[in-house]
Amino acid sequence: MNKDDLFLDQLQLARRWKLSHRTLERWRWLGEGPNYTKLGKRVVYRLVDVEQFEADGFHQTSPAD
Repeated sequence: MNKDDLFLDQLQLARRWKLSHRTLERWRWLGEGPNYTKLGKRVVYRLVDVEQFEADGFHQTSPAD
């Protein structure tokens, strides 16, 4: 099984990021957050998409001059 086959549901992702699952729902409604798909009525996030979203949102601060 590769990373493309691994999924997180809304509650798992909310726990991973320590935020409310309602925040994820709001982000989907606003078109924000990581890519997701629906399997029937269930919303899931591919792990590779979550990790890419995390990497894209990572900002390293530089020392002040």
